[in-house]
Amino acid sequence: MSSPAADRSSFTRPDGQPIRALVVDDEPNLAELVATALRYEGWDVRTVHDGRSAVDLARTHDPDIVVLDMMLPDLDGLAVLRRIRERGCHAPVLFLTAKDAVEDRVAGLTAGGDDYVTKPFSLEEVVARLRVLLRRAGARQEREEAVLVVGDLVLDEDAHDVVRAGTPVHLTATEFELLRFLMRNARRVVSKAQILDRVWNYDFGGQANIVELYISYLRKKIDAGREPMIHTLRGVGYVLKPGADVV
Repeated sequence: MSSPAADRSSFTRPDGQPIRALVVDDEPNLAELVATALRYEGWDVRTVHDGRSAVDLARTHDPDIVVLDMMLPDLDGLAVLRRIRERGCHAPVLFLTAKDAVEDRVAGLTAGGDDYVTKPFSLEEVVARLRVLLRRAGARQEREEAVLVVGDLVLDEDAHDVVRAGTPVHLTATEFELLRFLMRNARRVVSKAQILDRVWNYDFGGQANIVELYISYLRKKIDAGREPMIHTLRGVGYVLKPGADVV
């Protein structure tokens, strides 16, 4: 589990605009999971699922960081990297590979890639490696606000305090992490798999019942006797938002 302070260091472009990320993977669900984790960082993320689209979007989106699958249905990752470099994109590239062979890793790095992770991977690891690459590339780093506010719910990350409508709410460490994740994604639906990876650092599958259990704990402490803020979208996930926002 990441510490509260660790997640409050964000990156921006030199002009203060959000980091632009390009995620390329032929598995749409995996690409969207990675993209969601990067949007959680506050980045502007685009996804594509084939090599030619990646080359085109690298030119128009002008990414600051690229997550690139080695195995794509048309061009392989090395060909994509070569073409985007030829067209002037010099953003750091993190390869995703299903192979752990030394020659594949060497080929990617020799071709101009900056790092790689092997599938299956943790989203936390991908984000951490991308932060390192951005730091090396000189992206501007800022501190995020330590106090999160959604409606009448306030969470202070430094003090580890939570207040709802002026009343203190006492949470366990895990409940606090879960609420923090929901508040940082306020009004956005997050899946059980995303919660597992971000709060418990589990790879996907098998433990979704623990999410339901802790959501119920949070509801008893956050929503009891008040207008509900934690909502379930069956088959999709959960969303935290003030009651006035519910349609």
